[in-house]
Amino acid sequence: MADSSGQQGKGRRVQPQWSPPAGTQPCRLHLYNSLTRNKEVFIPQDGKKVTWYCCGPTVYDASHMGHARSYISFDILRRVLKDYFKFDVFYCMNITDIDDKIIKRARQNHLFEQYREKRPEAAQLLEDVQAALKPFSVKLNETTDPDKKQMLERIQHAVQLATEPLEKAVQSRLTGEEVNSCVEVLLEEAKDLLSDWLDSTLGCDVTDNSIFSKLPKFWEGDFHRDMEALNVLPPDVLTRVSEYVPEIVNFVQKIVDNGYGCTHPIPFLFSSYVSNGSVYFDTAKFASSEKHSYGKLVPEAVGDQKALQEGEGDLSISADRLSEKRSPNDFALWKASKPGEPSWPCPWGKGRPGWHIECSAMAGTLLGASMDIHGGGFDLRFPHHDNELAQSEAYFENDCWVRYFLHTGHLTIAGCKMSKSLKNFITIKDALKKHSARQLRLAFLMHSWKDTLDYSSNTMESALQYEKFLNEFFLNVKDILRAPVDITGQFEKWGEEEAELNKNFYDKKTAIHKALCDNVDTRTVMEEMRALVSQCNLYMAARKAVRKRPNQALLENIALYLTHMLKIFGAVEEDSSLGFPVGGPGTSLSLEATVMPYLQVLSEFREGVRKIAREQKVPEILQLSDALRDNILPELGVRFEDHEGLPTVVKLVDRNTLLKEREEKRRVEEEKRKKKEEAARRKQEQEAAKLAKMKIPPSEMFLSETDKYSKFDENGLPTHDMEGKELSKGQAKKLKKLFEAQEKLYKEYLQMAQNGSFQ
Repeated sequence: MADSSGQQGKGRRVQPQWSPPAGTQPCRLHLYNSLTRNKEVFIPQDGKKVTWYCCGPTVYDASHMGHARSYISFDILRRVLKDYFKFDVFYCMNITDIDDKIIKRARQNHLFEQYREKRPEAAQLLEDVQAALKPFSVKLNETTDPDKKQMLERIQHAVQLATEPLEKAVQSRLTGEEVNSCVEVLLEEAKDLLSDWLDSTLGCDVTDNSIFSKLPKFWEGDFHRDMEALNVLPPDVLTRVSEYVPEIVNFVQKIVDNGYGCTHPIPFLFSSYVSNGSVYFDTAKFASSEKHSYGKLVPEAVGDQKALQEGEGDLSISADRLSEKRSPNDFALWKASKPGEPSWPCPWGKGRPGWHIECSAMAGTLLGASMDIHGGGFDLRFPHHDNELAQSEAYFENDCWVRYFLHTGHLTIAGCKMSKSLKNFITIKDALKKHSARQLRLAFLMHSWKDTLDYSSNTMESALQYEKFLNEFFLNVKDILRAPVDITGQFEKWGEEEAELNKNFYDKKTAIHKALCDNVDTRTVMEEMRALVSQCNLYMAARKAVRKRPNQALLENIALYLTHMLKIFGAVEEDSSLGFPVGGPGTSLSLEATVMPYLQVLSEFREGVRKIAREQKVPEILQLSDALRDNILPELGVRFEDHEGLPTVVKLVDRNTLLKEREEKRRVEEEKRKKKEEAARRKQEQEAAKLAKMKIPPSEMFLSETDKYSKFDENGLPTHDMEGKELSKGQAKKLKKLFEAQEKLYKEYLQMAQNGSFQ
């Protein structure tokens, strides 16, 4: 029996101490905060919940690319926070349907339609246009802004051009139909001019409140349809100013109660306005408070009267309105309604909300005393957002109404400032006629959301090329995945190429994550995605070169990841499993799954027929096969790609894209044909010229040049110039060389003639 004491002396084996890996510091999301003008770590106030308010449109006209710039950018940011960083985002947006611009436009439209319905006689219309031109000319002369002046001059010129034919028609006593045609043209060209004139004379008589609600209701619907077409997610909650007037009144009242508002600051001087009851925000009193600061976003702009007056609105900057203020820097919380303006009852008499108070009251009602994110366009920083901050913090008696202020960059059109008031804008509908929603979104993704974006042909061409580059990759991967393999064959041994590609894949994922953490830098993300696809393309090309099949699982993983990122960005509009969807909305998956097996059979049958045709030397069948590929299938949105020694690649592609490709191919071929013909023609001309030169005997080559030479020797060589002077030795030597060269050519010609080398 063994001695147990020996066992005890040795002791028991134990696990060695384990040390955890050092790891790496996780990357945290930073956002550019306009309140600090720096990238700050994003820390929501309540765990993963994010409260977000976005300034919506003032709906009085068609939505334009400036709106698209802001709302697509915020849609991308919202999707990234929600779907990539997994925040629980509550997104609130407003519709401004009470505003000076809306009131003025509604009145103008109403009065102009009334005027048109009365069918003014030609003479009356001409008289009214001349009357309207007088104040318009004054406005034009007083305008100093060069862009606005140029716009007004264009209107004036267009009206004058349309006036002349009508004046001539009236003077010539033309028929009613011809005169009416000229009347319609002038009415259309002078619409803005007449609308402004009618509003200045009759606007105060417009009293029906429904006139002021009809216009914004129409354009709000148009805006939502545009957003849907751009694949912009709807807000979680939408607020309209017209539905929040009671809340706005209460909001203003509390600001007054807190001591920052003043009702008619100098009533004894302006007693005629006392009944109107305007309320202004006292910026000086607010700024003097220890716990408050006015102009947090753009302190250097405080006192900028042009910006402040734009913020107050066109109907609120008359001399009497401005004189109601204690300081020019004060702004309206509540405006006493004038005749021709909508109004609501309140403690200060009938009136309407100021522009800035609307967002404060609606956001405050839904999001409370402090929100995580407030978003809007760059041009809203001052005075709109600075005034929002001031009045909201006066209401809540805090200094943190907004934690992070995000502002999207400006949009220019081919390098020029975009402005609706200057009529220099492109509507979203017009933009979508030229490019798809995905292409517009890709263009935005390829630029920083906070910087200026130039909407131009170059910008869009880059987006189109990027889309084509990605789509070709997805189509190639789909083709590879369709190759039949058994259940075990799908797991293939990796070589060095696969290991290297997989390492690059994970490196790119890390780089993309860092870029998204860095202020959602989609520009860098798009470049990293492009680089990843380029690496995949090189891998596929290398495998193809050695007649080996690429690794399906690896390429599928990469393609699925890229598709996932594009879905997060909203660039894939529906639930496509891999790549861009094919066909219209809702048809992608069923279309591809349904037709691809049939197309594959057709491709294999065609390949078999081509093989037989080549072996049997039947060119007519090969031509029919090419016609199927080049002419018939593109009309159906199908591309067959033939590769020597490899199976035909089958791709489902957008029909219009294929037709454009076909036209481009034909254009290139036509250019090649023309160049070939031109080269042949030039060669023929050169040969004809050479032959004509060869036919000239050397003794005759200088005899016709009597403008240069006056005497010749017995061989036909010049000896004296035009003035009778003997040629120098240098000149004679040069001419002798030319003579000898021609002599050689002439002998060559005689030899060719003797041999019968030409007719």
